[in-house]
Amino acid sequence: MGRVKKPNKDSIMEPITFRESRGFENEEHKITSSPIVKTKGHSINEKTNADRFIPCRSYLESSHSLMLNNEDIKPNKGYSSGSDTSRDDTSSLQNYNALLESQFFGGDDALHEMNLSCINQADNIIQPNFSSYSNMKGGSKMQKENKNLLKYKKKPIGKKHSSGFTSMLNMNSDSYYQADLKPSRKVSKLPFKVLDAPQLQDDFYLNLVDWSSQNMLAVGLGTEVYIWSACNSRVTKLCETGYGDSITSVAWSQKGKHLSVGISNGDTQIWDTQQLDLIRTMDGHNGRVGACAWNGSVLATGSRDRRILVRDVRADSPLIHDWERHKQEVCGLKWSPDDQQLASGGNDNKLFIWNVQNEDPLAKFSDHCAAVKAIGWSPHQHGLLATGGGTADRCIKFWNTLTLENIRSVDTGSQVCNLTFSKNVNEIVSTHGYSLNQIMVWKYPSMSKVATLHGHTYRVLYLSLSPDGQTIVTGAGDETLRFWNVFPPNESKSNSIFGCSSSTFPSVMKIR
Repeated sequence: MGRVKKPNKDSIMEPITFRESRGFENEEHKITSSPIVKTKGHSINEKTNADRFIPCRSYLESSHSLMLNNEDIKPNKGYSSGSDTSRDDTSSLQNYNALLESQFFGGDDALHEMNLSCINQADNIIQPNFSSYSNMKGGSKMQKENKNLLKYKKKPIGKKHSSGFTSMLNMNSDSYYQADLKPSRKVSKLPFKVLDAPQLQDDFYLNLVDWSSQNMLAVGLGTEVYIWSACNSRVTKLCETGYGDSITSVAWSQKGKHLSVGISNGDTQIWDTQQLDLIRTMDGHNGRVGACAWNGSVLATGSRDRRILVRDVRADSPLIHDWERHKQEVCGLKWSPDDQQLASGGNDNKLFIWNVQNEDPLAKFSDHCAAVKAIGWSPHQHGLLATGGGTADRCIKFWNTLTLENIRSVDTGSQVCNLTFSKNVNEIVSTHGYSLNQIMVWKYPSMSKVATLHGHTYRVLYLSLSPDGQTIVTGAGDETLRFWNVFPPNESKSNSIFGCSSSTFPSVMKIR
């Protein structure tokens, strides 16, 4: 036998220190090769022929990345020794393929068989989060509690994806997401018309703007009442009070022919606006008449004297009811759409629900912490009433007047001056005073904001809705009336109330 040659010092590999890049282990390993002798006339040199570590990247494939989550990932068989078991991804991949099949080819049946959690995991590919990948410099160790090299944030439900593979999908399967996936309706942030309204009073307790079913706008300016036609922009002076008195409220009858005018001396005048004639004057109040509401030929008026008078304007002795339950000025009055109930709000922070057939109120609510002027009835849901409180309250409250219960309260952050439900969609608009002076459009019942409009520099104290339900007019102490397109048209009625495009009108006009 030949003599065994001693291994050369250079033929022995030095210990190699490395860190695994898979992200599954955190400890450093030392691998030392066995002494290797000269084989077939040559030796292995570490500088030229050292062993190379080739990491397994199977877990970085796109099909596996979809299923990455916060749970520990078990290594594949064959990669690590011991009793490690491989993760079964077959079901997850099938679910993902079913999602793609449903979106591209309309296979809705496959979606119903899917595990919804896997759908959410598939969405997670959109936003990678590298927070679990520790800084590798200086030999720092990866955190043991987060073993994944890449983690994916869960996409919040309710938002459409703006990037990634989901942008190619038709998002028709809204049943798997929230209803808010549908894009919000766009509302113009600017008024399409502005009218100059000099001497429009900055008084929270007055109601000086109203829009008739005949498309005529009545406005009380100081001691005078003007009527503006939305069809031809013609301005007509209706009346003027005596010396020392002022206009405190205006309200149209349902048919739009008669206008009630409340005066600071306690009188209420009924005008025929087509003939420009004063039909009658009704006294009875001992203070200014700040609120009026029509119910056919029956007119309810609220005054600073804390009383509500209900009168039939056709009768010689018109008085039907004289209600005195408020402790301070009555500043809000609205009849329900079926004309069966009357809601009244006052500066005493109280809300009363009345029935015209009874002398006593149906209910008294003391939930508001400030004056209740803003009152609105829903035309879509029987018995649904919305009310708003003043500066100290700032809330919109919803009531079921059939069960006489408070069903919801929303803090708006500022004084609530007016409330009106849309006729065309289930939305509500509110105007506000201190301190933001904004106009807000809300979806009901979610009360999510559709739009917030700015433009007035004073409290938005006056609000009225156009007869077609698309446009609102707002008034403020800055002596302007602003017209906004906030609601979509009624599908059965597409004609504009203005008779032509609003762009044909000057952007700023004077009402007198």
